[in-house]
Amino acid sequence: MLNKLFKILNYVSLFWFATVCFNNSVYANSKYASIIMEEHSGKILYSRSANEKRYPASMTKVMTLYIIFDEIRKGKLNYNSKIVFSKRAAGQPPSKLGLKRGQSIKLKEAMYALVTKSANDVATAVAEKIAGTEINFAKRMTNTAKKLGMQNTRFMNASGLHNKYQKSTAKDMAILAIAIRRDFPSEYKIFNTKSFKWNGRKYNNHNNLLKSYYGTDGVKTGYIDASGFNLMASVERKGIRLIGVVFGGKSGSSRDRHLMGLFNSAFKKATPPKLILVNAPVSKPKFVKLGAPIAKPNNLSKIVSNLETPTTKPTLLSINNTQLINNYKNWGIQVGTYSKKVNAHHIAIKARRIAPNLLKMLPAQLTPIYINQNMAWRVRFNSLDEKTARKTCLKLLSKNISCIAVPSEQILGYVVKQ
Repeated sequence: MLNKLFKILNYVSLFWFATVCFNNSVYANSKYASIIMEEHSGKILYSRSANEKRYPASMTKVMTLYIIFDEIRKGKLNYNSKIVFSKRAAGQPPSKLGLKRGQSIKLKEAMYALVTKSANDVATAVAEKIAGTEINFAKRMTNTAKKLGMQNTRFMNASGLHNKYQKSTAKDMAILAIAIRRDFPSEYKIFNTKSFKWNGRKYNNHNNLLKSYYGTDGVKTGYIDASGFNLMASVERKGIRLIGVVFGGKSGSSRDRHLMGLFNSAFKKATPPKLILVNAPVSKPKFVKLGAPIAKPNNLSKIVSNLETPTTKPTLLSINNTQLINNYKNWGIQVGTYSKKVNAHHIAIKARRIAPNLLKMLPAQLTPIYINQNMAWRVRFNSLDEKTARKTCLKLLSKNISCIAVPSEQILGYVVKQ
């Protein structure tokens, strides 16, 4: 009996020793960094060296695709746009599709090649198509990163090939993963592509979590010698979406296992987003019949008077008390409530396309609400002044898009469900 007990203790000790050695080897790795973040709250559930600068490798291509999506939204590119390969693009090192100088592919094919094959030649060709030169494109990438809140990121190329000045952090990459799905919900689905066929060959996505870890729907892997094996992934389970980023894995398989372990622990601590209970509108907002849009409508005051307006003193309802808020300088627009989230995404995209100069890069706020015990999705754009909000509604109404100018959500009445 005593010998059996010693054997058990010996096995436990060996397991503990192996675990400690593994963790120490991971954290002693100067290339290593990681983070797990709740998408809806931005809450960090796990972090290790998350603000330390590392080489992003091919995770860089997520920003390249962010800018491609932006160009499509602005109407400057479409899926059939021709991407012609220059001598420089054709000469990029693998991974690559291998097109020669003067050959071309369609933008949609280029996008699939970036997501699955992680083609460096395609990244350079797209960068040159959009910005003339890859260095100009990299400047736009860095500026876009700053606008998204990625304060510790600098891009020097569109592919992620090694450049000593091109660095980012695990936290910044998590911010990017959240931003690209938030700002381009329809286009984001491309990151869930398992494989891509082109020119008689099949290219599999390097992100193995798409197949092996339940709930994964993106985002991107990366590897160069200077970075080790990197991965940023987005996973949704039971209404909770987590973003995970790992830099510096020793191998692709060990990196994947490590990130899955971090996700497993984080899901136990994660909390679902709160749902907001609001009263359903008594009736649909009235549409204002307008002729063809004009630059300066003569009957502006008459049109504005017909629009639904908020009460002069909106009320904030809490569980225990009611407060009056008098200071409501921030305004927004509400463009409808929809039973399906995908329809809410589509109307947000349509509204931004109709009024790009007024809405600019404002994110659409999709809020889950209850109407007659059923969940629906309300669509709003906030952070506008009153004049801009009303002007935007006029433009959307002229295109038969329902729109009401209202004070921003933080000062309107609502009840948070316990």
